[in-house]
Amino acid sequence: MKIKGLFLSLLIAGPLLASAQNIELPTPQKEGGLPLMQALAQRASTRQFDTDRAIEPQTLSNLLWAAWGYNREDKRTAPSALNRQEISLYVITAQGVYTYDARQNVLNQVAAGDFRHSAGKQPFAQTAPLNIVFVADLDKAPGNDMMFVDCGCIVQNIYLYCASAGLGSVVRGSFDAAELAQVLNLNERQKAILTQTVGYPAQ
Repeated sequence: MKIKGLFLSLLIAGPLLASAQNIELPTPQKEGGLPLMQALAQRASTRQFDTDRAIEPQTLSNLLWAAWGYNREDKRTAPSALNRQEISLYVITAQGVYTYDARQNVLNQVAAGDFRHSAGKQPFAQTAPLNIVFVADLDKAPGNDMMFVDCGCIVQNIYLYCASAGLGSVVRGSFDAAELAQVLNLNERQKAILTQTVGYPAQ
């Protein structure tokens, strides 16, 4: 079952669509936003979020595309060593856990329910509307520390998009890796290496 992007804000904000499985995102908007130099000037880490304000469907689609979408044939908005593309994005909201399918622009459900408590040890991570988990496929980058560099490029894309869109964000490395792996249903060759919390800043 696919839920049209128009209803995604309800999925994030409330329990009405908690049974949804896959979510079809709106087509990402690839024009507009702040000039690069202004976005860089406004890039910052945010740790206080408006817990009552959901991230709109279009904004979420734009965010994920900016982070790790395809911008040309088999190439992405962030680089990866030897084009291995070993990083996957997992999305945790109050309603469920999803993987981001960049080719189809779809969120595929991994689990229903609120697992934000597993996204990080900091209280704000457990109440913000969105946590993104960066998962490395060790079969694509066995023993390769470049996966951390590749992940960092995606992190910065998210920071810059958030600065442009009026969102707040902070990257984090403090989480229970074993618990998070279980929530994300990772196999032994997958590893969560960073998380990033996103939401509108508290006023």
